[in-house]
Amino acid sequence: MKKDCSPDMKSVEVDNPQLESNGSIKSGKVEENLELSRLGIDSYTKRDLSLISIVALGWNICNSWAAIGATMSLSIASGGPVTLLYGLLLIVVLNGSAAATMAEIASVYPTAGGQYHWTGILAPKKWSRGLSYCCGTINLLGWIATAAGFVVTTAQLVTGIATFMHPTYSIQSWHVFLIFQLMNIMFVLYNMYLIKRTLWIHDIGFAISLVSFLVILVTCLARSETKQTDAFVWGNFVNPSGWSADGVVFLIGLSNPNFIYSGLDGAVHLAEECTDAARTVPKALMSTIVVGFITGFSFAIAMTYCTIDFDAAMAAPIPILEIWYQATRSKAAAVTFTSVLAICGCFAIIGCHQTASRLTYSFARDNALFFSPKLSTISEIQGVPMFALLANGIVVAIIGFVYLGSTTAFNAMVSTGLILLQVSFAFPAALLLWRKRSVRFLPKNRPFRLGPFGWVVNFLAIVFAFVALIFYSLPTVLPVTSSNMNYACAVIGVMLIFGLINWFGYASKHYRGPSMEDI
Repeated sequence: MKKDCSPDMKSVEVDNPQLESNGSIKSGKVEENLELSRLGIDSYTKRDLSLISIVALGWNICNSWAAIGATMSLSIASGGPVTLLYGLLLIVVLNGSAAATMAEIASVYPTAGGQYHWTGILAPKKWSRGLSYCCGTINLLGWIATAAGFVVTTAQLVTGIATFMHPTYSIQSWHVFLIFQLMNIMFVLYNMYLIKRTLWIHDIGFAISLVSFLVILVTCLARSETKQTDAFVWGNFVNPSGWSADGVVFLIGLSNPNFIYSGLDGAVHLAEECTDAARTVPKALMSTIVVGFITGFSFAIAMTYCTIDFDAAMAAPIPILEIWYQATRSKAAAVTFTSVLAICGCFAIIGCHQTASRLTYSFARDNALFFSPKLSTISEIQGVPMFALLANGIVVAIIGFVYLGSTTAFNAMVSTGLILLQVSFAFPAALLLWRKRSVRFLPKNRPFRLGPFGWVVNFLAIVFAFVALIFYSLPTVLPVTSSNMNYACAVIGVMLIFGLINWFGYASKHYRGPSMEDI
């Protein structure tokens, strides 16, 4: 495929790079760009992300304890402590299955396209192009919605701090909008001009997050005079929603614990920029699951014990800020902790824009999008897909304007990010089962192997996609009104229309998509 700019980048030097005749990877060092050529891909990105950097980037995007803190109101309103704590136990199994599925496939096919590339490879030839395009569109829209969600959450933390410090201050939607647009512009520009010069930013974010987690955890437990009882924390199910079935309430409330893995596939889409991707990406995915669960579960337990008044927390603009104030009895501590949470949000936005742009770049490289020749170029000077970053930033900015008109509509748009990403995980998982996990697609000597557990893991990834698609689209309270309706289904429908317009207007004529013929 011809590129508008093809920077002269040397591939990673290795000793005697070799591939098995069946396309699998031999143990030892692997010549990275030869791996991509094996998949029919020409890459012009520089491999400058180490294992630590890619792990840090994946962590910064998900940042489990911060994700729980920023979205804790969701589970408080849908089941309370039971949904939060037991939901986390369920989520680590379900999302762990999705991560393990992706890790196994990525150990054979480490590409920036990720799920849509794997879908094209695993699907029958007749359906390969169509299914691959569907998966790629869903994945890309999910990442753009996720980016918008990260930006608005961080903006709301800033305005929440202002309200907490100045009770007479009334938050206006245009206040959040302006902060949203400022942050979006700042971090898109950062990714365009500075990210390759400051790759250590991910390591800094990782360190700040872990240190802050420990400080907040210890401080809240030490300063809280009154703790909730074990019976309340582990057995109190709250259902003020109007739903008569507690099981439905629990499944709706899973969206809060699920947020600890929002953007789980981040490391996948940076595969073409990390060394020894076939081994590095699986390690990054699984470390995100393990470290994320340990920190997220510990944080959730501690905050649940330290929360004295859940009603007051729910009534606050930023529930976690009120929870920290209750626990520490100090406005300064609560504001400091929330400021750290906002800083973690900034690191997440940086990583999210970086990842989403690589997916856009990859999709355009396969001629799936309007303006693909531009979107698929890498800047010779900056070493990043400038037009892909700019395009994503513009789309996120446009989504931000919806916030001015209706926060309900905006929240519906960004909430689809979690749903769409989960659905994108299911595409390759389902096709892998359909292929009966054949060694033709998963060579025996791949670096990451699930063995017989792969069948269960792939199945759980598919099941959870259906759970997310159905229950995350339901209204959280009954009776339904125009203000509390969950418009996620409507938003997904609109996104589907855009996907169809792009398909019939451009992709149907130009998109080829990967397939086993490339291997």
